[in-house]
Amino acid sequence: MPKSAADKYQLQFIDHAVCLHFSGDWRFVDGIPDVDQLIERLPNAEECRLLSFNSEQLGKWDTGLMTFLINLLDNCRQQQISVDNAGLPAGVQKLLTLAATVPERKGVRRSVLGQPVLARIGNVTIEMHRNWANLLTFIGEIFFALINLLRGRARFRASDLFYQIEGAGPSALVIITLISTLVGMILAFVGAVQLRLFGAQIFIANLVGLGMAREMGAMMTAIIMAGRTGAAFAAQLGTMQVNEEIDALKTMGISPIEFLVLPRLLALSLMMPLLCVYADFMGIFGGAMVSAGMLDISFFEYYQQVQTAVPLKHFIVGIIKAGIFGLLVATSGCFRGMQCGRSASSVGFATTSSVVTSIVLIVVADAIITIIFQILGY
Repeated sequence: MPKSAADKYQLQFIDHAVCLHFSGDWRFVDGIPDVDQLIERLPNAEECRLLSFNSEQLGKWDTGLMTFLINLLDNCRQQQISVDNAGLPAGVQKLLTLAATVPERKGVRRSVLGQPVLARIGNVTIEMHRNWANLLTFIGEIFFALINLLRGRARFRASDLFYQIEGAGPSALVIITLISTLVGMILAFVGAVQLRLFGAQIFIANLVGLGMAREMGAMMTAIIMAGRTGAAFAAQLGTMQVNEEIDALKTMGISPIEFLVLPRLLALSLMMPLLCVYADFMGIFGGAMVSAGMLDISFFEYYQQVQTAVPLKHFIVGIIKAGIFGLLVATSGCFRGMQCGRSASSVGFATTSSVVTSIVLIVVADAIITIIFQILGY
């Protein structure tokens, strides 16, 4: 059985000298004795003038032994106790000599100083002002790029646009199908628990249809695309910023906004309304499955109720929201990517920041659009 940390040494007192006998293995994994406990057992400098070592029974050792000895020797030096290293292994003696020859440089260790609260508030305010100024500049550059597009002078490749459309559209159908169907099923299940108490199970179709058409279809699609496509935009442009590819485009006289941002902005803005319509129908289908399974409502009855309760204007509201959300997600992702620094950590920060910014903007925009449509009575 391995020895405990306290049994790995013994002290032998001879007149005005102390001999420290080592035994067993001295490794970090085996446990290292506490130096302070040993120091308490040592007499003061008047009674003990010399400390020696005996390592005949010493087993395996590593830096744990070195840490123990260095702390012990520092204490002996403070108490003016002489130390004889002759009884230590040759390797330990060489390492102790090396440690004493090259002492630790003063001021090398980093000291973390707390920043005053007012200084933090000031730095956050300055950073927010800088971000808003950069965002307005970025939006202005996008506006001029769109004008050049309408005039037929925008410089980007059509193949890039179709590639981004594929990535933001068909490639996202699987995750949109899964999430939208589950959201529709959840809405139907929550409504079924309450409506079944009043015998109004058929109104599950109203709940799911209106919820998916006006809010949840566009909202869930936008959040999914923010975490999937918006983050991809930020990572792609951020990596290009790190590799100085964007600087190369500027050197060749090509606008990065037109060549890189515009295809992504157009692709996501075009695909979001289509994905929203698809998400609406998948959510309604999920509600139909719950209604048929729990409430014995046939698919035909469910379809008839949805057709009666959810006119076309509610789908139009959701599609308008989806188009605006697509603009916000693409703008946030591209802005954070173009704003990225020159390190790998900056790419990760840009990706995370794009997702957070997109979700915040989506929620704020949804609230504003909902209030506007409510005032207009639409």
